[in-house]
Amino acid sequence: MDLRFVFLGSPEFSLPTLQRLVENYYVVGVVTQPDRPAGRGRSLTPPPIKVLAQKFNLPILQPEKINQPEATEQLRAWKPDLIVVAAFGQILRSKVLELPRYGCLNVHASLLPRWRGAAPIQAAILHGDEKTGATIMLMDAGMDTGPILSQSAISIQPEETGGQLSERLASSGAELLVNTLPGYLKGEIKAQPQDESKATYAPRLRKKDGELDFTNTAATLSLRVRAFNPWPGAYTIWQNQVVKIHRAFPVQDAEIDRKLEPGQHAVYRGLPAISTAEGLLVLEEIQPAGKKPLEGRTFLRGARNWI
Repeated sequence: MDLRFVFLGSPEFSLPTLQRLVENYYVVGVVTQPDRPAGRGRSLTPPPIKVLAQKFNLPILQPEKINQPEATEQLRAWKPDLIVVAAFGQILRSKVLELPRYGCLNVHASLLPRWRGAAPIQAAILHGDEKTGATIMLMDAGMDTGPILSQSAISIQPEETGGQLSERLASSGAELLVNTLPGYLKGEIKAQPQDESKATYAPRLRKKDGELDFTNTAATLSLRVRAFNPWPGAYTIWQNQVVKIHRAFPVQDAEIDRKLEPGQHAVYRGLPAISTAEGLLVLEEIQPAGKKPLEGRTFLRGARNWI
């Protein structure tokens, strides 16, 4: 008799994991977040996992809180042997964790114990990590504190954004899961405890975290632009409007640093730039309020009073 799998996930990061599970195992149900208002029209929009689950004609549960009695009862009715979680967005309590006989496995987008928490991908770029990876973890009641079954590492590319890295980790995490499951289910792979002395935490990001503070260095801010593309998005305020910054790079120029205060605007080789505590942040691609993204040179041609 096939083992019964239940999958918990919500954003695009979760998609490859559900896809690979459906290809290899018997998935009896999917739990995801409720539909939320999105876009300019604020129309109700389903999470990406719901759309994929509907494609496979899988039963779908969308509770506001997974630990509510009604949701827990539905999980129990599915009789899962194993629950797989990938970027679900809610903490599971003991009543859920103890339901399946093989426990709950999490596909986490970092090399635990580094970057526990809600934003491990952005944290790795923000802190200049040279590598990151995926971890398959046996979940416990803590925040990404459970023992580790397997890990796979990848290098972070020099200009890689948070979105690009997320895509790669989503695929590698899904592959790692299906490669780990046979050994785990046979009892051949044993979970190993995390080294608590090496634990770091990546808190949930908010929209306002994207505002750039030019009293930081250009090198630091360029990492922020990369990490926060596409969410929450890096931005600054110009002429009382939000200007999103999609791509930027730092330039060290001691002569310019002496002339400009942090936050002052400049032009560097035909591109808009902003002075920082150390160096210039040169803006390659930006998006003024209400407009499409523009190359920096194109923006400058129509930007009055940039300097």
